[in-house]
Amino acid sequence: PKSGDVSLPGATLVEIRDQQSFLELLRLGEAHRHAANTKLNTESSRSHALLMVHVKRTVKGREPAHSSDNGNSTSMARSLRPPLVRKGKLVVVDLAGSERIDKSGSDGHTREEAKSINLSLSALGKCINALAENSAHVPVRDSKLTRLLRDSFGGTARTSLVITVGPSPRHRGETASTIMFGQRAMKVENMLKLKEEFDYKSLARRLDIQLDKLIMEHERKQKAFEVEIERITAEAQNRISEAERNYADAVEKERLKYQKDYMESIKKLEEKWMMNQQNQGNERKEQMVHIAEEVAEVKKLLSKETSLRKAAEEEVDNLKSQLAQLKMSEASANSEILKLRKMVEDEVCQKEKLEGEISMLQSQLLHLSFEADETRKRLDRGGPGKVPGGLDSPVSQVRSQLKDSGNGEKASVAKLFEQVGLQKILSLLEAEDADVRIHAVKVVANLAAEETNQQKIVEAGGLKSLLMLLGSSEDETIHRVAAGAIANLAMNEKNQELIMSQGGISLLSTTASHAKDPQTLRMVAGAIANLCGNDKLQTKLRGEGGIKALLEIVKCGHPDVLAQVARGIANFAKCESRASTQGSKTGRSLLIEDGALPWIVQNANSDASPIRRHTELALCHLAQHEVNAKDMISEGALWELVRISQDCPREDIRTLAHRTLASSPDFIAGLKRLRIDY
Repeated sequence: PKSGDVSLPGATLVEIRDQQSFLELLRLGEAHRHAANTKLNTESSRSHALLMVHVKRTVKGREPAHSSDNGNSTSMARSLRPPLVRKGKLVVVDLAGSERIDKSGSDGHTREEAKSINLSLSALGKCINALAENSAHVPVRDSKLTRLLRDSFGGTARTSLVITVGPSPRHRGETASTIMFGQRAMKVENMLKLKEEFDYKSLARRLDIQLDKLIMEHERKQKAFEVEIERITAEAQNRISEAERNYADAVEKERLKYQKDYMESIKKLEEKWMMNQQNQGNERKEQMVHIAEEVAEVKKLLSKETSLRKAAEEEVDNLKSQLAQLKMSEASANSEILKLRKMVEDEVCQKEKLEGEISMLQSQLLHLSFEADETRKRLDRGGPGKVPGGLDSPVSQVRSQLKDSGNGEKASVAKLFEQVGLQKILSLLEAEDADVRIHAVKVVANLAAEETNQQKIVEAGGLKSLLMLLGSSEDETIHRVAAGAIANLAMNEKNQELIMSQGGISLLSTTASHAKDPQTLRMVAGAIANLCGNDKLQTKLRGEGGIKALLEIVKCGHPDVLAQVARGIANFAKCESRASTQGSKTGRSLLIEDGALPWIVQNANSDASPIRRHTELALCHLAQHEVNAKDMISEGALWELVRISQDCPREDIRTLAHRTLASSPDFIAGLKRLRIDY
């Protein structure tokens, strides 16, 4: 497994060093060969013999010359360059001859050996034929013999082939087939190649030795460095102690100096104080004159403060008048507040009345939804049944209509639509109660099933509410019913553009990725299929992942879901075909670029007629554009087009397939290449 070679049970890989051991191995292998007596040969080989010798040799190349300036870099580069190893393999094979059981008379274990020999020789012949005919696939893996000899034919080896024939006319057939085998083998061309690679293992060993030397040198230098550090540390400590002693002596000298200066300063200050005492008498007179001047200045300031106080009193009077005015305005504001409070109380009463009305509508909606479900079940069973009764409610009012009409559910929904109004029904889609939301979305879906109600639903904001509900809700039932309502609305072209502009494809794709119920997936696929039929939305629908969403939905495998997916792909292919005919689109089909072609070809002959009809139509539309022809031929769609043109029950599809095959040069060339009579 480590070398990547073919493993053989019982075989051994032996490393040899001299010629004697090699010859002993040859004798041992020859002794293991087995022969038996047959009618054709007294010593018939019962197995193939194969010797594989792997040889490798180190090639010593010339080193480039460098100047003495970069001697270190040259030696480093030389040490890091891995040695070059040249490898070769010698394969010597003695193939056992093929034999016919009726001629050789083999039986029992000998017969089984003959079968194995013939089987491996047949596999070898197939490989030689495939290489001689330049086939794209060579069946090398059919036998261990062909896998072991894959380098000898069509590989990189120099190969010689010796064939053995007999002169007897009785074996003329075997002789002729052997010679033909040799002729086919001569057509095989091998590309000889010298296999050289770098011996990184020897380089790794040499680098390990150098690494050990470097580690030892590093440890030696580390020890010397530590000794040097200890010496420097001791010397530094001695210097520090000496510096501390010198510092202590200097500090003591400075202290004595400063003490002497302090005593001298005290004496000078005492002399100055005596002189100041003599000068104080003169200074007191000057202070009295200064005080008189300060008193006169204070009087001036006092008169100024008096004038400022009078101005402040006038300002206070103004503020009091303003305060009185503010109190009057506050009284008027209080009266306004009382009026507003009364209005708020009226609004609260109105709100309570509306909440009561909403709760009554919710209960009516629940009753009507329950009655609709019961009516649907009764109509599905085909029996008369009984509609459950109750209090005087809209259910009892509509009961007579349910009994008279053949569609009780639509009558209930129409009656609710007339009594309650569309806006109130849509408001229930945002109710906190999950059951109320479920029944409300069911009512909207039933209303959307009729074309007359679709425009009203969209104008009232129903489409936006359904898309928001599809993205925010986690309930599977809501997802299924909402997707069905959107599918009904998507049958209108204007509604399709609104759905795309509001991110409908992304929401539908997300819903499909999380859905597990086949019915939910069927509704989502139906909505996307309706959008696929709009010529203007092709590029945008594909850009937002609509085609990939359909291809993800097919994993469900339910026939109804696959039918909707096939319908969407057929609609998309039809629009593309129309755009190509009009000249507004060039290049390959977007369906082919997104990988839908293999699924279309796979289901073109499905047992379910809806799936088969839509996929056949999609293939015919894709084939209309010449750019798609090569991809369709490579995926096997040509066979399906031929079958459709001959066996399709619908005449229009059959005619379209026939016209496409007859008008496409690529298809005509493919039919000739495959030798299909058409």
